[in-house]
Amino acid sequence: MLLVTVNALVGGTLGQERTVLPLLAGQIFHLDLYTSALTYILAFGLAKAATNYFAGTLSDRYGRKPVLIAGWLTALPVPLLLIFGPSWGWIVAANIVLGISQGLTWSTTVMMKMDLVGPSRRGLAMGLNEAAGYLGVAATALATGYIAANYGLRPGPFLLGAAYIALGLGLSVFAVKETHNHAKLEAANHTSAHAAAHGELSNREIFTLTSFRDKSLSSVSQAGMVNNLNDGLAWGLFPVLFAAAGLSIEKIGILAAVYPAVWGAGQLITGALSDKYGRKPLIVGGMLVQAVALAMVALGTGFGFWLTAAVLLGAGTAMVYPTLLAAIGDVAHPAWRARSVGIYRLWRDGGFAVGALLAGILADAYGIPAAVAVVAALTGLSGILVAVRMRNMDHNPLK
Repeated sequence: MLLVTVNALVGGTLGQERTVLPLLAGQIFHLDLYTSALTYILAFGLAKAATNYFAGTLSDRYGRKPVLIAGWLTALPVPLLLIFGPSWGWIVAANIVLGISQGLTWSTTVMMKMDLVGPSRRGLAMGLNEAAGYLGVAATALATGYIAANYGLRPGPFLLGAAYIALGLGLSVFAVKETHNHAKLEAANHTSAHAAAHGELSNREIFTLTSFRDKSLSSVSQAGMVNNLNDGLAWGLFPVLFAAAGLSIEKIGILAAVYPAVWGAGQLITGALSDKYGRKPLIVGGMLVQAVALAMVALGTGFGFWLTAAVLLGAGTAMVYPTLLAAIGDVAHPAWRARSVGIYRLWRDGGFAVGALLAGILADAYGIPAAVAVVAALTGLSGILVAVRMRNMDHNPLK
């Protein structure tokens, strides 16, 4: 529960940007092109994706707690850069730093929970972790929308982020305990999911197995990438779309918060459901629900219609997000599970960068609804690929 609390603060540190930065790009820095405005998401996604990979390797080598603390220390300058940045380049720089911090902190809380629970409760643990993080995102997106509407876009919303960072660092230094020895103990008694997933793999072999060779791991990696591709789109373009339709900042804040709120709360249920019914049905179903929700955003107008779409998008993402992580834990050997999680998260959070770039180019050329429609189609195709390629395996080897 301590790690759940820490990850809620990690999510809140990200949530300080969800409502405010897209508006900051247009109103303060006068960036008209969507591609230019989305550079901060591109920078964040690339930095976080790369750091996810190294977080797994570093936590296997030095332990989980030092990596977690390093992530919080890295975040310290972010609110200052966002508050005082005189040009858009400073905002992009802040997001590079934030991406590095998120890659270290969020990845480590995932690994530490996997260390602490057995395979029969892995989905539940991932649901708790991701629910905490994205409820933190949602609550902070709502709070910063209120603060921005009443006190301006700067500095108020980012002072909340500064408080989160101070509290998260304090808890991580003084209260969180190392969990790496739990993984070592599990590795000593582990039965490999299949012959190629044994414990004596090199870093290169782990990368190729997770990314391409293993049908289940590679299916999970591509689904994670497409999931965050559409989240990058939602983060960067939805507030702009809603503002162009005449919605107030308060209503934009509500829409920006509802999607991660449903996503966050839903994971309290979906993670445990994947323990009971298996990973594949929830992943396939969740990707298809997301595709429908994105199509609704592209085709619809008005606060009520978009609110329904945001709820659906959150529900579909909740079905997918903890289940993908749990599926990695099902196949990966405990000796290299942290590295496999890091590789999966490399691909998944690379989706932020791909989504920002793709959405920006398409929105500049054809408008935001067309960009959303293309991403909806890609999300549906991703779900179909999982249905065809992922193995129907026993997710609980203790049965």
